[in-house]
Amino acid sequence: SAGAIGDHGAIGALGDIHGEFVAVRRIMERHREVPFWLCVGDVATADGRYEPFPAPLYFIKGNNENFDILASGELPANLFYIPNGQRTAISELRIAGLGGTHAPTMYEVAAADLPHPKRSTAKATDTADRRRHFVREEVEACKTLRDVDLFLSHEAPRPFRVHRGIDAGKTPINEVLAAMQPRLHLFGHHHRFVAGESQGVPSLCLDAVGASYLLIDRNTLEYQQLSS
Repeated sequence: SAGAIGDHGAIGALGDIHGEFVAVRRIMERHREVPFWLCVGDVATADGRYEPFPAPLYFIKGNNENFDILASGELPANLFYIPNGQRTAISELRIAGLGGTHAPTMYEVAAADLPHPKRSTAKATDTADRRRHFVREEVEACKTLRDVDLFLSHEAPRPFRVHRGIDAGKTPINEVLAAMQPRLHLFGHHHRFVAGESQGVPSLCLDAVGASYLLIDRNTLEYQQLSS
């Protein structure tokens, strides 16, 4: 539900960033009392760069990241990666994520075995890097998690209608929501704000970061959408 939410007692949520770091910094400077921010993936620039931020940003992977850097853990200041299928406590909020996109040909592969170029590539959009996907073992891990306040995914649950009414949602997201029953679900990938409900859970698609962002009340999880 949308309403006016003050910075005090709020957290922030950002959609796909795609290297728009100036917009992120501007938003964070505007809300200096917000202790941390969440992002639903696609943080890196097209050439796989990350930059430090003035406030902590916790993010899941999108399909456009520098997966070598995510694997190394060597991220700039105030950037924190949330791995798939784990519950993380951030300032008393319990957060879980399922980052990346769904590829049926990769779904049964073990996460550790997802193919990727042997020679390091920084390019965030290298489609040969299959670490951009989530797999069944990560979905099953998510389905065992309970008492989650915020669940972040990159993909949408079904149905999510895009051009010509095509459903771009992915069934594994519905499966996780049905089992986990988080208090709130945030996702990205589609670069537009859509508020809905899935499996009885409030489910929000976030705009690209240059368009809008959310402030979320830390206690009630009510949200306010603000223009970037």
